[in-house]
Amino acid sequence: MRIGELAARAGTTTRTLRYYESRGLLPARRTGNGYRAYDESDLRLLRQIRTLQDFGFDLEETRPFVECLRAGHPEGDSCPASLAVYRRKLGELDSLIGELTTVRDTVARQLARAELAAEAEVPGGPEPVCELGGDTW
Repeated sequence: MRIGELAARAGTTTRTLRYYESRGLLPARRTGNGYRAYDESDLRLLRQIRTLQDFGFDLEETRPFVECLRAGHPEGDSCPASLAVYRRKLGELDSLIGELTTVRDTVARQLARAELAAEAEVPGGPEPVCELGGDTW
C-alpha cells in the first residue's frame, strides 16, 4: 500500500509517517517509480507506536516495542527491552502520582481553611470562639 492509504488506515497523516521514517521507526521500501510501499506489518508497527503514544510514551520509548515486532515476536512488549521501558514508565507514573497527591492534599487543606474563614465572615456564621480558653464570646 502507498503512504496515503497507510496513513488513513492508521488514523494519522503522511507527514507523521515520514517523520517516523526519518527517526528509523518505520521502514519505507520504494517501488520502481519511487513511491513508498508498505504492508500489513508496517500497519502493525504504526498501531503499536500510536497506542503507546496515546498512553503517554514519547516516540523514542516506542523504539524497543517496534524492534521487538520487527524481530518477529507476536507482540511488541514480549522482549526484555520493552519490559524495561514499561518498568521505567511505571516508575515515572508512580512518581507523578505521588507529586499530584501531595499537591491535591495541599489544595484540599487550603480549601478547608478558606471555607472556614468564609463562614466566619458570613452573617449568621458560627459563633466566635476564644482560642485561648475555648469560651464563646
